[in-house]
Order: sequence, then C-alpha cells, then structure tokens
Amino acid sequence: MRGYNIWRPLMLIMVALLTRTLVNSICLMFGMSPDSASSVAMIGMIIAALVMYNRMMKQRRK
Repeated sequence: MRGYNIWRPLMLIMVALLTRTLVNSICLMFGMSPDSASSVAMIGMIIAALVMYNRMMKQRRK
C-alpha cells in the first residue's frame, strides 16, 4: 500500500464522468434523441477512461 496514489483513480473517474456529461450535452444540443445521446456518451466515457489509464501507466513504467 506504500506506493498507492489515491488521486489517480479519482482523476480517472472524474475525467470519465466529465467526458460523459460533455458528450451527452453536445449530442442533445445537436438534436439527438436522449437514448442515442446517452449511448454515444457512454462510448465516449469508456474511450476517455482507457486513454487516461494508458497515459498514467506509461508515466509509471518510465
């Protein structure tokens, strides 16, 4: 537990949720139905979380 950083998982969750909210709002603003916008936002959230996780792990390996 010595090398554990509490900020990394919190930052990952925050980025994922903010991305989901932003993508959902943009999709709704452009006239998508709420169900479709929610699906697109979920995909965006997953992609953002994976990119963020990969970036954090690259820095950790070096």
